[in-house]
Formats: sequence, C-alpha cells, structure tokens
Amino acid sequence: MTDKALLLYWLAACSGPLLAAGAAQAQQAAPAQRPNILFILTDDQRWDAVGYVNPIVRTPHIDSLAREGVCFRNAFVTTPISAASRASLLTGMYERTHGYTFRQGPLKEPYMQQSYPVLLRASGYTTAYFGKFGVIYPGAQRLFDAADLYDRRGKFPDRRGYFYKTIDGDTVHLTRYTVYEAQRFLREADPSKPFCLSLGFSAPHAHDPAPEQYFWEPWADSLYRDLTVAPPLLADDRYFEELPEAVRRGYNRVRWTWRYDTPQKYQHSVKGYYRMISEIDREVGAIRQVLRERGLDRNTIIVFMGDNGYFLGERQLAGKWLMYDRSLRVPMLIYDPRGRDPREVEDMVLNIDVPATILDAAGVAVPEAYQGVSLLGYTRGEAPAADREAFLCEHLWELDEIPSSEGIRTERWKYMRYRFIPGWEELYDLAADPEEAVNLASDPAYGRTLEGLRRECDRQIERYVSLRRH
Repeated sequence: MTDKALLLYWLAACSGPLLAAGAAQAQQAAPAQRPNILFILTDDQRWDAVGYVNPIVRTPHIDSLAREGVCFRNAFVTTPISAASRASLLTGMYERTHGYTFRQGPLKEPYMQQSYPVLLRASGYTTAYFGKFGVIYPGAQRLFDAADLYDRRGKFPDRRGYFYKTIDGDTVHLTRYTVYEAQRFLREADPSKPFCLSLGFSAPHAHDPAPEQYFWEPWADSLYRDLTVAPPLLADDRYFEELPEAVRRGYNRVRWTWRYDTPQKYQHSVKGYYRMISEIDREVGAIRQVLRERGLDRNTIIVFMGDNGYFLGERQLAGKWLMYDRSLRVPMLIYDPRGRDPREVEDMVLNIDVPATILDAAGVAVPEAYQGVSLLGYTRGEAPAADREAFLCEHLWELDEIPSSEGIRTERWKYMRYRFIPGWEELYDLAADPEEAVNLASDPAYGRTLEGLRRECDRQIERYVSLRRH
C-alpha cells in the first residue's frame, strides 16, 4: 500500500468511530466452513531454539508442524521487546505508529479496535486468550469470549514466579496451566462456530528476580543433563568492548552476569532455557491430541512464533532489545491442514504480518491501516512477501539501562544506530558476515551503502510516524 493510500485511510478513519469501521470490515458470509485458528506465541524464544534448526533442542511436536506446514527461515520482529512486539502482533503496525511499549500507558483505543481479536469476534468467531497478554489495555479480558490473562509473578524471587496456578489442587507450571485452559476451551467449544484461540506462554522467559533464573517441571530434569553446551559465539572480550559504553553498563550486561558469567551459570541457564522450550513442545503435542479427539484437526490452522529473539551470551550479553539478528530473529511457522504442500521459505517475514495472516485465514477483510502482509498465500505456493526489500527495526523505549536504537535490515545488509548516542552507526554485510562481527560503517569502501541505508531508515521512520494517531 502506498504512503498516500495509508494517509487517506487515516484521514477517513478520523471522521468516524473506528469500532464501527472495524465491525463493518468484519462482515462476512456464514461461518460454517471457515477454519479454526490456533495462535501460539512464546516469550524470548530465538529462531534457532527449536529442533528443526538446532538438533540439540528437543521439540519433536513443533518440528512436526514445521515439516508439515510452511516454515519461515527468516522471520523477524520489528521491535525486540515483548510489550511493543505484542502490540504489533495485535495491531499489524510498527511501534513508530502504535507507540506502545513499557511505561507508555495503555495501548490507544483506535489501534485496539483494529486488532485481530476484535475484528474476528465481530465477524462471528469465538475468541479466546490464555496466558501472557503483555499489553496494557483496560478491560483486556472483555475483548474475548473466554480469557484468563496472567504472567510470571515478579514479587516472588523463586520458583513461585512460575508455579502458582493450580489444577485439581496441585500447583503446576504456567506452561502446563495455559494448555490446561486451552484443552478445556477446545472440549467445550461450540462446534457450530469457528474459533480463534490465542495462547501466550510466559516461557522460556527467565524469572529475573530469582538467582536460578529458569524454572521447569520435574519431568524435564533429565533433559539435557548429559549435554555440554558449546560456548557462545562472539564471546571474546573485544566484541563486548566494541559496544557503546551505555550498552556495556546496561541491562544486557547486568543480566549476562546473572546467567552466563561463569561456565556453571552458562550451562545451567542454557539448559534451563532449552528445558522450558521442550515443555512448551510437549504441551503443543497435547493440544494437537485434543484437536484430533474433537475432530478439529482437519480444519484448524496453527500459527507458531516467538515474540522476540534472545542473546545466550553472544557479545557477553543477555536479554534482547538491540538491533542484532540474535535479538530480532524468531521461529515462525504456519500449519494449514487443508491439503497444502509443506515448504521452507527464505523470504523476510515479520511479526506485523501475523494479524493480517490470521484475518485472511478467517476470510475477514484486512484493515488498510495494517502495515504487514498476509502470509497465507505461502500455504498455496505463492510468495506474498517476496518483494519486501527492507524493514525498519526499532526499540523506542527511552530507558538509560537499555539504549534506544533503530535500523534497517535487508536480505544482505544491516544498518543500525543508537538514537541518543550521536555519531554511533554500525553496518554489516550479512552475506559475508551473518554473525555481525565486522562493523563496516567506518570503511570508506562502503560509504555509498551506508548513506543509502541511512536515508532508507530516515524515510521509513518518517512514514510510520506520519501514520500515528495522536
């Protein structure tokens, strides 16, 4: 969609209530043959923390979905932090437009009224959400026909952060509880109506207040016990020392000291991270079993992804937030059981594509304001994102401990800069240097490339800021 068309849309939207507009967009034919949709979102799962990319990680059920569906090898989030990324997953918009991140107040009403759950519900879908929502919005549970929104409990500096929900009197891990609620919903769902069930796992997010950081169920104790995890890449001191001072003293470094600064901590943390992902995988298998039992498996599309990437000690860092691929790149797949051929896709796809994909799958009109594209065509042998040449990546939260940054990524190049550190720029040739180890920004041989990407970054920022509702 052109910049002019986007501007015209917003001008039109200003003249009438967006809720009514959203309902009008959602008018559809009889729902009898519309597919069910299951959207599974994990927290802090980076792209290679799955078995189909990294055989060390035991995720047979997710791997099966990847083999049987469309597996996206180059999926990214536009903002590598849960709050802004999840707002983008709801609204189909960049952070520059929706403006939502931590400590910014609730997500603004016009954006939420264009979100995929609101439009699906208006079109006749039964909607449900269980687990971490991650976006502040008054009355968020009322957006859904069925909902239970919860996350880790930060007030407990121990396993109680993850273990506080109960099933039949027994305290269970949040991963198990989320799928327990999902299974109950599936068994009670009205078979005459299609549903969209969204699951927000808190795992494998570290429980930051606790010295142990990662908590899993007892059955997973034996997983990875005999594994010695290889040291992280780019672990030499020079990669850390090349970072801006604000990063070297910020949360990326502080959390590295919590998780990875000794060999013992590193082995414990990475294995704990993998164990929590394997627990999610087991629960994905449990959900698919209920779908089969209920005869829903042949008409339920499954979308799976992570909400942002993650550092596992690379550059002597932890967390996410920065514009490196470790922070931006996530697993993503679409499984459509309706006679589609499986495939792997190398095109760059984004979190902002997901809500358009969900609405398209349901036969609901995608709002003109959405800034992503529907990926459903990949299940039919098409390539709807093939012409995406570049995307804006950004982290706009202005916090001293996490320097705000922005950049542009193309298939070959990565350009990044810190918004409040004058003169600091980085440029990487991803074809020759996929680990982003050699900064070319000061090399005169790449001056034209640097200037072109700098201009593209400025252009995209200006575009998406202009579309913001103030």
